[in-house]
Amino acid sequence: MHINWKQRELQLKIVYYGPALSGKTTNLEQIYARVDADHRSELVSLKTHEDRTLYFDYLQLELGKIGNLTPKILLYTVPGQVYYEATRRLVLRGADGVVFVADSQPDRINANRESWESMHTHLSSFETPMTWIPIVVQVNKQDLPDALSESVIRATLHIHNLPIYPAIATQGEGVFDTLKAITRNVVARVQRVMAR
Repeated sequence: MHINWKQRELQLKIVYYGPALSGKTTNLEQIYARVDADHRSELVSLKTHEDRTLYFDYLQLELGKIGNLTPKILLYTVPGQVYYEATRRLVLRGADGVVFVADSQPDRINANRESWESMHTHLSSFETPMTWIPIVVQVNKQDLPDALSESVIRATLHIHNLPIYPAIATQGEGVFDTLKAITRNVVARVQRVMAR
């Protein structure tokens, strides 16, 4: 959370985290395409050798004011490949909320597990208690005939008491449900912090 007093904005950072090709970029592209151009910045893509980090920000006017400040949501993706671990850690630093995008394909279960564990390791290294930061899980690619169910993903990753949303990001299904859930959870936590 960062407050820009000059512009009266409350900047909230949400990071989409997950294994390579799970749909993180697709989520951001779908959101970007549907947010009014007057309320968003340009989509920035930082290309790496085989992957890219995307980000843009937008004013979430539907939320109303928080402590007399207008919320500005900054959305980021992390590169999925393991050899970009330092970049993933850097992007995750300072996040107010995380969307973990799990890949429903059965042969990607180990990649999901490795990415989930690396996310936990990074958040712990920031001395951020896992109960402090809002996390929402999106189970993407649910349109595939052999897609793993939400319950299998929950059991495999040992996800307890976190909201899970099924998605087909390429079609926009579940993308905004996920975004609304993480935004709502982040705003609720920020309101609790600001009320102290």
